Order: sequence, then structure tokens, then C-alpha cells
Amino acid sequence: MTRAQLTRTGILRMALGGGSGDPLLPAEGGGDQQAPFLLRALRIALVVCLYWFISIAMVFLNKYLLDSPSLRLDAPLFVTFFQCAVTAALCLGLSLGAACGSPCPSLPTLRLDLKVSRSVLPLSVVFIGMVTSNNLCLKHVGVAFYNVGRSLTTVFNVLLSYLLLKQTTSLYALLACGVIIGGFWLGVDQEGAEGTLSWTGIFFGILASLCVSLNAIYTKKVLPVVDGSIWRLTFYNNVNACVLFFPLMLLLGEFHTLYRFDKLGNLGFWGMMVLGGLFGFAIGYVTGLQIKFTSPLTHNVSGTAKACAQTVLAVIYFEETKSFLWWTSNLMVLGGSFAYTWVKGLEMRKAQEDPNIKSSERNETGV
Repeated sequence: MTRAQLTRTGILRMALGGGSGDPLLPAEGGGDQQAPFLLRALRIALVVCLYWFISIAMVFLNKYLLDSPSLRLDAPLFVTFFQCAVTAALCLGLSLGAACGSPCPSLPTLRLDLKVSRSVLPLSVVFIGMVTSNNLCLKHVGVAFYNVGRSLTTVFNVLLSYLLLKQTTSLYALLACGVIIGGFWLGVDQEGAEGTLSWTGIFFGILASLCVSLNAIYTKKVLPVVDGSIWRLTFYNNVNACVLFFPLMLLLGEFHTLYRFDKLGNLGFWGMMVLGGLFGFAIGYVTGLQIKFTSPLTHNVSGTAKACAQTVLAVIYFEETKSFLWWTSNLMVLGGSFAYTWVKGLEMRKAQEDPNIKSSERNETGV
């Protein structure tokens, strides 16, 4: 994520895994563990439902903004730019509110430091690639196929972990990756058989998977620059992205497209744009909530189940008819993702119980 889902899931995972607290999220342990079982179960159910709702709603809303026949706005970079601008504005606004005595006084004060901004720039380039390729994939493929189209994130995690971090992967985890790859290619074949295949969408789906993996690695490298604060990193990342999007939009002629757009003065359109930005900001927060109240393993399982529900809802909503093999490809991707998550969870538990295992082997590569 989403995983668009976007999109900020990798950043939050790295921050939470590294012990960096988010001042908007409840503290770990403490009173929550002592709360009655029924209350804790209800709280977890509400958090998971909130994550599902925001994540699925964001995908459908972005699909409308990017590829709606009624809207006819061919400016995917502008949509992504606007969502980044909303996120940066919300970060700054909440920080200013905290300084004035808001309910979250622990939020750090945000100010733009050009030296820090330059240090975060490599991550911002990867971040732009991630959010843009996610949206371009969604623009060119259907919501039902979106999960399969960008399903190779786990495979790139394993590949980049070996190439860049020299971390090996167990046989069982590799077999799970093989199932994901098989499901991906079967899905591509079935989309082609149904006449709905977009090679442009497939390209951007693969690129999105690669960028999500790179985003997690670069986040871990850049976090010390912002003193381990996920809040500051989100702010700088989105500010940098807004600046970098301007020449890209100019180069691709999106300003001319916006000038000729007939709904530029429509309040309903801007309301949908703002709502998309709010969902983009909220997905990172609810992802963090779900991890805090459950665990990274449970979060991945929830994300896999959410992807299944999202696919079914898309098929029903758009009144599509899919073949048995098409559904099989989705089940292979979801099953492989679940199996990989389960295997990595078991390996991490075993690593924590065995003090002889190197610390470098205890890291979970999944995002």
C-alpha cells in the first residue's frame, strides 16, 4: 500500500520497525494490553475496517479521477501532484496546530530546511516514481486487475535484498515468490484473452512494484537525516515531490490539458480532488494504526484479504465477467503473498528465539 498504496505503507513499516514513534499513533503496550479482551477485539475490528474502507475507497476514487469517461481528465501527474500537496499542507497544518495547543502536542515543529530537503531528494525521486507509476497503472488497467498488475513487489523485495543488502531468502519464501510470478503471468495471459490487456498498464505495474521496494530501502537510509521522524520525512518527501512534479507536468503538456479542461471551475471536481488527497494522507495513518494494534504479520494478512475483497467489489461494481483462469491468477497472487508473509513471520519468530542467528538475518524484507 496499498498498497499505493500507496504508498506510505513502506515508510511507516520502516519507521515502526525501527522504533520511531508516530505522535499521532497510540503508544505501544501499556494500557491497551490491560484492557478487557472484548474491548481490545472491538478496537482491532474497527481499525481493520477503517483500513479496508480508506484503502479500497482511495483506489476507486483515484480510478475515477484518472480514467473516468465522464470526467475526461488526462492529467495523471497533476492528480498525483495535488495529492502530495494536500499531504504536505496537512502535515504543516497539524504541526502548527500542535504548537498552538492541539490535542497532539507531541507533533514535531516542521520548518523547511534546504539542506535536509537535498538529503531527502534521492528518496523523493523514488517516491515520485512509486506514486506516479501506481496511478498510471491504475489509469490503464481495471480496478479488478490492479492488484495482480502490481503484484511483483514481494519478488523485487527478495531480489533487491540479495543484490543490495546481500540477504539470502529461504527456499519456502522463494517458492511463494514463484507462485506470485506464476499468478502474475497467468493474469496477464487472461487479460489478453479477454481483450482488456494494456501493456502500458503492465509496464507501470512492474515499475510500481520495483519502486515500492526501492522506497523501503531508501527510507531506511534517509530516516537518520530527519532524526528518525516519520512525520518530518513525510513532509519533506511530499514538498520535494511537489517541486519535482512541476517540470514533469510542463514537459508532458499537462498545464495545457488543464487549461482546456471544462470542469476546472467545478466545485464537485475539486471536492473529489481534495477527498483524494485526504485519503492519501489517511492511508498512512490507518496503516500505522493497524500495525500498532495488531502486528506487521497481521497487517500483511489483512492487506492480502483486503486486496481480495477489492477485486470482488470491482468485478461487481463494473459488472464484469471473468473466466475461471482469471480468478485462478488472482488466487495464486493472493495465496503466494499470504504464504510469503507467513513464512517470513515464522522465520522472524525463530530468529528471535535463537540468539545464534545473525541480526542481519532477522530483518523482514517484505513491505
